[in-house]
Amino acid sequence: MLLRVTFVAAARSSPLLAERFEDDRPLDQAGWVEVQRAAHDLVPLSVAELRYCSPTPRSRSTGEGLGYSPLVQLALRDCDMGRWRGLTLGEAMAREPAAVDAWLADPRSTPHGGESLLDFISRVGNWLDTRPIEDGDRIVAVAEPSVIRAALVYALKAPPATYWNIDVRPLSTITVTGHAGRWNLRFEGPPTQLSQT
Repeated sequence: MLLRVTFVAAARSSPLLAERFEDDRPLDQAGWVEVQRAAHDLVPLSVAELRYCSPTPRSRSTGEGLGYSPLVQLALRDCDMGRWRGLTLGEAMAREPAAVDAWLADPRSTPHGGESLLDFISRVGNWLDTRPIEDGDRIVAVAEPSVIRAALVYALKAPPATYWNIDVRPLSTITVTGHAGRWNLRFEGPPTQLSQT
């Protein structure tokens, strides 16, 4: 049996340029409005037998706002950014430009003292590979955009540098189908059609 895992990007908690590493802020007003607007298209995903979310307040609130009642998964947490936690990329660059350059260039580097990009991708991929097929074949997971980017790099067996070329917008969805070690990217119609398939 193949699994179908649909990732839903959490609604925003700040303007894009103010995004912070390991952002623990709750949804802002614009984020709640986005959830309400997207609900018609995304609520049908709640038919999934397994519903998960990353532990951030905005992922949990997005999942709850869409009626998923998701189970928090620590493996879907954002990349551990060490001493850069809470900073924007611009702030980290202003403080440690050489370290940020090294981090962007080498997926094994950890100049911030946290988790490497390669380890982050592997952690999220391991979560994907260990989903229990016997509990149902449809899964929905609300997660931070960074987590979804890591999952896609893993699923496609793409080079880690591909991570920087994937743009995940708030409340966008992407589906991967398959099983441990063999995943395919799947483009589908609106979620309202998915509940009938």
